[in-house]
Amino acid sequence: MKPLPRTCLLILAAGLSFTSPLRAADPSPATVAIRAVIDDTQPGWRALTAEDFTKVNSADDTWSWKDGVLHCTGTPVSVMRTVKPVTNFELVVEWMHEKPAGNSGVFLWATPESIEKLTTAAKPGLPQGIEVQILDHGYTEKVAKTGKPTDWFGTNGDVFPVGIKMTPFPPVSPNGQRSFPRKHLSKGHGEWNRYYIRAINGEVRLWVNGEEVSGGTGCDPKSGYLCLESEGSPIQFRKLRIRELP
Repeated sequence: MKPLPRTCLLILAAGLSFTSPLRAADPSPATVAIRAVIDDTQPGWRALTAEDFTKVNSADDTWSWKDGVLHCTGTPVSVMRTVKPVTNFELVVEWMHEKPAGNSGVFLWATPESIEKLTTAAKPGLPQGIEVQILDHGYTEKVAKTGKPTDWFGTNGDVFPVGIKMTPFPPVSPNGQRSFPRKHLSKGHGEWNRYYIRAINGEVRLWVNGEEVSGGTGCDPKSGYLCLESEGSPIQFRKLRIRELP
C-alpha cells in the first residue's frame, strides 16, 4: 500500500486532535488556527434543557424557553446555574444578542460558595468562576462614548477568571488577566454565533464559529457549576449541548 501524501497526514492529524479530547493538552495554544468540526450528535452528547437549570438570583421572568430557544431579558444582572456541578466536559452554545452592545457570558466551574451567597442574598451579582465572554461589538463604542478606556476587553471571546485562578493563553489583556482572542470571528447582534468550549483538567479552550481563539490553564478550582449570564441586554441561546468526560 502506498504511503499517504503528507497533506493527507496533516489533515488526519488535525482531525484526531479534536476527536480525542482526553489526549495530553498542548502547553500553549496552537500558533496556526485549525478549524474544529464538532459533531455533537455523537455518543455521550446530550441537550441541556430547562430541567438542567435552576434559578440563582434572577427574576422569575428573566429566563424563558420557547420552541427550543432560551430567551433572556438581561435584567437583573444575574445567572442561572446547572442543577449539578461538572468537572471535565465539552460544551456547545449558540447565542445571539438582540441589541447592539449586548453583554452576557458563560461561567465555567462557578464555585458553590459564590452561588450560595448569590442565592441567599437574592440580589444582582455574578459568581466566581471562569467567564467565557459573550459581548457584542457595539459594546466597545458604548464604552468609548463615556470616555473610558476600551483596551482591557475584547468582543470576540475573552476568557478570564473571576475570583479564582487561571493562567491565560496569549495574547493577554494589559493587566495580564484576560486571554484575548487571537482571531476575531464573532458576528454582530442579530446573528447567531457558535461557541465550542473544552474544559478538561483545569484547562479551558474556546472555539468561536469553528476556530480556537482563546483560553487558559491552571484553573483552580476545576469543578463547579455551569452558569448562563444575564447582564443588561436581551440575548437568546439555543442548541445547548454537553458531553461530560472522565
